[in-house]
Amino acid sequence: MKKSTLAYVIDQWSVVPPVETADLSGKTVLVVGANVGIGLEASKHFARMRSARLIIACRSEAKGKVALGEIGQEIGYNGCELWTVDLANFASKEGGDLLILVMNAAIALPDYQSTADGWETILQVNYLATSLLSSLLIPQLVSAGRKSLTPSRMVIVSSGVLYWLTPAKEIKTSSTLETLSGAFPMFNFFFVRALTSRLQSVTPLTSVAVTPGFCYSQLRRAWYEKPTFSFVKIALAIQERLLAWTAEQGSRQLVFGAVGGRDDEENMKGGFVSRGRLVEVAGFVLSDEGDEMQDTVWKETIDILTGVSDKIGPIVQDYLIVSDSFIN
Repeated sequence: MKKSTLAYVIDQWSVVPPVETADLSGKTVLVVGANVGIGLEASKHFARMRSARLIIACRSEAKGKVALGEIGQEIGYNGCELWTVDLANFASKEGGDLLILVMNAAIALPDYQSTADGWETILQVNYLATSLLSSLLIPQLVSAGRKSLTPSRMVIVSSGVLYWLTPAKEIKTSSTLETLSGAFPMFNFFFVRALTSRLQSVTPLTSVAVTPGFCYSQLRRAWYEKPTFSFVKIALAIQERLLAWTAEQGSRQLVFGAVGGRDDEENMKGGFVSRGRLVEVAGFVLSDEGDEMQDTVWKETIDILTGVSDKIGPIVQDYLIVSDSFIN
């Protein structure tokens, strides 16, 4: 369905559902992008659920240590550890055995920038590196899911802009990813759906996309730090004042994706979470054109990731239903 602007405003003004809770004792949780904003608030919620091991991952070690201190002081939890992971660098570390993975790392830049790997920075951080780390951790997620009474959860942050994204039909370039690099929320949802459709049916792993809603956060700090006058900065400030949720309210959506909907696990697989529940997504991503683009994006993504890590190919063959063309 298409969401109207009025419906979006009503959602932002509506009461945000309370945070979902669960018993995470004996479980490991990894939150990527956890030093500020909704990632930090989600980590605090997981700490309150007393996970045996809570890993917060961020680019800056100094900022990560501040987050560790805040969690410890506010929650009184000492099972938290810090990883430094730079998603703008494909060589960043990969993880260990875990039941819940929350991929929240994202950036928003006012100007074009490229990474050392040659990709547009927003596309690499918000989609490609997110997909890479998520894929590399599939074995650890599946292993933990087999040991648990419930499937593991892979939570990937997308956005409510899915409701308005309709890529131009005339785009026929060699690379959908390069052409539509600004459409990463759609790519993240495509990744979740494509992965879900390719996971072997008995695999104890649920992948879900989540929109945290429009929140106050440091995500847009690069816009505010620009020294020049900008109507965009004014528009953002007005929108935040009128519509934005707190970071804690936004984090509740990530937590629901991680521990909620256990009584509806099959529908959670490949689902889209908004305002503490599963919702229908935009018309385009469910259309025939959307399915075709999803397959194209998946194939491009796996090709890229296979070139980055020699572990991707074996993971795809061991855990996913693959075509003969991939094997050959």
